[in-house]
Amino acid sequence: MFKQAKAKTPESYNAKVHYYGMGIQIDKCIGCARCVEACKEENGVPKEPFFFRTWVERYIIKKDGETIVQNVSLKNGDQDPTEKDILRSFFVPKLCNQCDNPPCVQVCPVGATFKTDDGVVLIDDKRCIGCRYCVQACPYGARYIHPEKQTADKCTFCYHRITKGLLPACVEVCPTQARIFGDVKSTASPLTRFKRMNKIFMLKPSLNTEPKVMYSNLDGEVR
Repeated sequence: MFKQAKAKTPESYNAKVHYYGMGIQIDKCIGCARCVEACKEENGVPKEPFFFRTWVERYIIKKDGETIVQNVSLKNGDQDPTEKDILRSFFVPKLCNQCDNPPCVQVCPVGATFKTDDGVVLIDDKRCIGCRYCVQACPYGARYIHPEKQTADKCTFCYHRITKGLLPACVEVCPTQARIFGDVKSTASPLTRFKRMNKIFMLKPSLNTEPKVMYSNLDGEVR
């Protein structure tokens, strides 16, 4: 049986005064995947490969112009190019982008996927019918059908933790502070400083989904 961390919100928590986002510093990620392991443990994500709420991709740019993208948790070493063929490589953590205009919410036929007042997109397991429309609609590949519950699943920014003033598990365990979590409404938030000190990029900005996961030093090859 999987262990599911329940999203119990404290009565004193006021979602209307928060608006959450995450910053990711590409140049600080070392691809250790501790964030992936912590997320699986915290949120009852199945241990089997191919089920992730967050994952880390390694981008390998070869001298001949070819780009290879590997999930570091699934990486097959046989596909690694030799060092002399590599122009540069780097790691890109990915997760649900907690979009302000979430396509997953728009396509859900039963209202099981919804956006909270503090900007987090959640799934009501009791209403989800596992139709997969949201899985197909997500342009970031951030959703999957949980094999035991048969309902959609994805990152919630560890909603059960952040409403108690804690950090998401992936942020807490990152040894290089590559992930920065905060309240975009607060001038004292580390996320506000991150946005002020860096040139900010988002994934697939042309889709107008308005992601709240932001990147610094994002290479143009990332898709």
